[in-house]
Amino acid sequence: MSSYSVLNDVLGPVMRGPSSSHSAGAHRIALLARDLLGDAPARARFVFDPEGSYAPTYQICGVDLALTWGLLGRSMTEDGFFGALEAARAQGMHTEFAVEPLSRADHPNFVHMALGSEDGGGLEIEAKSTGGGGVTIARVDGWSVELDGKAHHVLVECEPSTLGEVRSSLTSDLELLHDRDEGRVLAVASLNEAPYDLASLRRLPGVAWVRHTQPVFMVPKGDALIDGGDALTSTARELGCTLGQAVLAHETSLLDLTEDEVIDEILARYQVMRRSVESGLAEAEVDMPLLTPTAHSLLRAEREGRTVLGGPHTRAAARALAATHVNNSMGVVCAAPTGGSAGTLPGVFVTYEEEHQPSPRALALGLLAAGGVGLALAAQGTFAAETAGCQVEIGAAGAMAAAGLVEMSGGDAETACNAAAIAFQNVMGLVCDPVQGGCEIPCHTRNAVAASGAFICADLALGGYRNPIPLGETIDAIMSVGEAMAPELRCTARGGIAATPSARALPRRR
Repeated sequence: MSSYSVLNDVLGPVMRGPSSSHSAGAHRIALLARDLLGDAPARARFVFDPEGSYAPTYQICGVDLALTWGLLGRSMTEDGFFGALEAARAQGMHTEFAVEPLSRADHPNFVHMALGSEDGGGLEIEAKSTGGGGVTIARVDGWSVELDGKAHHVLVECEPSTLGEVRSSLTSDLELLHDRDEGRVLAVASLNEAPYDLASLRRLPGVAWVRHTQPVFMVPKGDALIDGGDALTSTARELGCTLGQAVLAHETSLLDLTEDEVIDEILARYQVMRRSVESGLAEAEVDMPLLTPTAHSLLRAEREGRTVLGGPHTRAAARALAATHVNNSMGVVCAAPTGGSAGTLPGVFVTYEEEHQPSPRALALGLLAAGGVGLALAAQGTFAAETAGCQVEIGAAGAMAAAGLVEMSGGDAETACNAAAIAFQNVMGLVCDPVQGGCEIPCHTRNAVAASGAFICADLALGGYRNPIPLGETIDAIMSVGEAMAPELRCTARGGIAATPSARALPRRR
């Protein structure tokens, strides 16, 4: 059973735009790297593979800022983020960014880091940002590992004869890696609680070094109930409840939280979404590289009757644009499920709240139902457009929003999942072709259209359309299509509308 959580992996993180893979994921990688080194480095060299997504986008999307800010140990949402490189220099940290072939780059968002400390020590780390803010540390000083930031990770390099004492100090459940040339062992423990006495562990005979990382997510401590699309409906049937309630049960079980704690955290994320809409409409935090803000003018046109039909779906589109304005101004948003798709759910849920005034709990259950669709995608696939195209980012957000609307409208779990499946089926093959490498064009209008379309997909499901292909199979098909796409169509800015003369000629304001 997977350990994916709505609060960890789907409706979050609260981050600075424009891309959860490029900003939130990179920042988390750097926080883990800082822990592994033991402090902020004196020197940091970052290398991106030329065939990956980071190479053409690391400056445009703020990967350089996020990595540096994380190594400084700073929170992503605090003031000063935009001056990360200057702050590093002021602290005496030298940073360098390079694009060079990397033989082990098995993901588009792959980075090699060479970190040096004041005392002359150093550390080499390879890592990847896996989509939606998820991360994996894949290599530490030559050892192949898999650290995801969802536990207290402890790494101990030692002589084999010391393993018994290491087990006694940590846990019997150790992952062991062997170095045949040196005869050493790397013991890796992933713990729910912080280890209390690492100093004693370091003093054990035969121990070369001990490294420890703090979690960058909530730590899963319990049992998961949902691990794919089929489990959404089966869990709801077993519990005799709606999709939102089933996902609530999943979160409380997995994260060892009370229902009230989960609801409160979900509503806190929603307030971030709501503020992003308000800021985008007021243009208070809007300073985009390519586009001028249009959300406010669209909302005004709808209210004045200057659109073809108008109505909630148009107002949702305008609000989705607003949140996307803030995201592309590197403002604070809630990834839902990614930074590039951070406008869709705010547009839909703020509009639904304005139109229907649901109770806070009903709103939270709607967001949890939406998050359940994200759980299914996380378990069966990915949120990374670099891997499977825009269908798993903005396409996923539209599917999630449709399920949330069904939940808030009184539909059952099967109907909610059908609405999500319909939405996914209508974005099958949607490419990721970011103009000039950012999350601005065509992401703005795609968020708006996904928000508007979520209402249609929800109405189709609620109105009796019989969806013949269930959500789980639809997600499998989405992944199959995504993995068949050419690299030029997966977030490299080398294909689609990103390759048109007009896109290449657009002047940048920053």
